[in-house]
Amino acid sequence: MKVLSEERTRLLFEKLTKYIGVNVKLLIDRPDGTYCFREKKDRVYYLSERLLHLAQTVKPDNLISAGTCFGKFTKTNKFRLHITALTYLAPYAPHKIWVKPSAEQQFLYGHHVNKSGLGRITENTPKHQGVVIYSMGDLPLGFGVAAKSTAECRHADPLATVAFHQADIGEYIRSEETLT
Repeated sequence: MKVLSEERTRLLFEKLTKYIGVNVKLLIDRPDGTYCFREKKDRVYYLSERLLHLAQTVKPDNLISAGTCFGKFTKTNKFRLHITALTYLAPYAPHKIWVKPSAEQQFLYGHHVNKSGLGRITENTPKHQGVVIYSMGDLPLGFGVAAKSTAECRHADPLATVAFHQADIGEYIRSEETLT
């Protein structure tokens, strides 16, 4: 596992900042130790430095992964977050959207969130801001991008898109055959 280049580190932190803001530093310096990001085959992994030292004792050809996969770099060198990062992003997200129980299933099938399915939205959420999507029972379901600001949502048409779908926990089942 190699250290991310300066350019790739910048792209990763820009994407993370879009979803969790200044809380990115809380991912690195945690009370249970120092964590870091490493890259292997265009995938970015989040792991503790203790685990990193253990992983360095394994031959690189024999090591498939170590830590949690946060996402990958595309061929056009853009960073795409994976759903496996949700458990780390959800506690730090300043902008959240809660969906009604009737809209949960639609979101988990990969559809955008409509105004009719919107339960709540955090105040002052700007347009095109990364948001974490929650169920009304505060279970993180996925993440997306706000299509409308909080003020625009109040006066939007019931069929208007409020948040664009990026990733959801239903991907585990939908891509089950390709996860091997």
